[in-house]
Amino acid sequence: MAAPGRTAAVPFLAVVLAGVAFAGVLVCAEGYERPGPRDSVFVRRLEETDPAAPEQVHVSLVGPDKMRISWITAGATPTVVDYGTSPGSYQGSATGETSSYDYLLYHSGLIHDVVIGPLEPDTVYYYRCGSFLDREFSLKTPPSSLPVKLAVVGDLGQTQWTTSTLQHIEKSGYDLLILPGDLSYADFYQPWWDSFGQLVEPLASQRPWMVTQGNHEIEKIPLIHSSSFTAYNTRWRMPYEQSGSNSNLYYSFDVAGSVHVIMLGSYTDFDQGSPQFRWLQSDLSKVDRGRTPWVVVIVHAPWYNTNLAHQGERESIKMKACMEELLYQARVDVVFAGHIHAYERFTRVFNGRADSCGPMHITIGDGGNREGLANGFKTPAPKESMFREASFGHGQLEVVNTSHARWCWHRNDNDESVIADSIWITSLSGEPSCKP
Repeated sequence: MAAPGRTAAVPFLAVVLAGVAFAGVLVCAEGYERPGPRDSVFVRRLEETDPAAPEQVHVSLVGPDKMRISWITAGATPTVVDYGTSPGSYQGSATGETSSYDYLLYHSGLIHDVVIGPLEPDTVYYYRCGSFLDREFSLKTPPSSLPVKLAVVGDLGQTQWTTSTLQHIEKSGYDLLILPGDLSYADFYQPWWDSFGQLVEPLASQRPWMVTQGNHEIEKIPLIHSSSFTAYNTRWRMPYEQSGSNSNLYYSFDVAGSVHVIMLGSYTDFDQGSPQFRWLQSDLSKVDRGRTPWVVVIVHAPWYNTNLAHQGERESIKMKACMEELLYQARVDVVFAGHIHAYERFTRVFNGRADSCGPMHITIGDGGNREGLANGFKTPAPKESMFREASFGHGQLEVVNTSHARWCWHRNDNDESVIADSIWITSLSGEPSCKP
């Protein structure tokens, strides 16, 4: 049977729904001839006779040694995950919770969330969802110590550029993926959320995906659907409780014992005195840089941006004014953002100027969305902007040890992953002149 809210299922394949926006190519100032836009794809679920068949499976971290397994079914099934370290042999079992949501005339499938563990680090586990025997998945837990590799990609969407980006990420040997908002680009049409879940399942079921919301997740319709983030909060539940947050829109977590990642919400209250602001103050105060030398912050709307797109937006200007001082005093190492459909790396900055004790700001909203690239930049480039280019791609942050990490941005050069920008980053925790 088809999942609620969708048309009858067809074999698992990418069906082209949207046409090419325009023909031709774009040319960088550096002479790189950038390929043009590509079609959107819509992925439907596999034809199943059993409504208990799991789909849209994805995993996320929950504390230092647990993971949340999330999936959707068309019909009722036990919300249980069986797991173990050998294929077909499950020594562990855990039960969880089931939810669903309505959006206008759309009725979601049953959304299952199960937390499994404790799990060993850097270990492959095999698991099945809802005791469904015909599909076995596997996941690999992150290491408990450095080195660790984080894939970073924003504004992912569902186009043929997205599939190219995902193919490159899959081959990268990453341990965990961070997505700074704008996931599915459903934009009110809920079946696109189901399509996105299917599209990313091959990767998201094998490595933890940690996400925060963007503007395309809001989906609020005045007088018709009064709640914001309905689909996002129900489908992509993150471990906010474990970090003392009261909202799925902002939270933090540790990875590899040495990297503290803070996921902020650009589209929920962030003014001084707001719950998010107070939570951020508290979260930063708990970080012991002697034990956790790296601090990385994720937002959607960038605080620094020389692209012509999205200039003057409150979510950038006001949030920066409210929170930049907190990040500076805590000596945050890197701030990643999305929203701008291009790549840009700044030097370490604070209060609009280069500052060796400020965080490095990197915009990476170039995953493959259907809106296309933001190819206009202010000229001349300010001295704080070190590299900028409007091309689809993704980034990799490999934290090598407690003092050094290597950042690489991979451009989707046709369908080859090409390193177009890279830099070694030194943690501020070891800089004597930057001690808080």
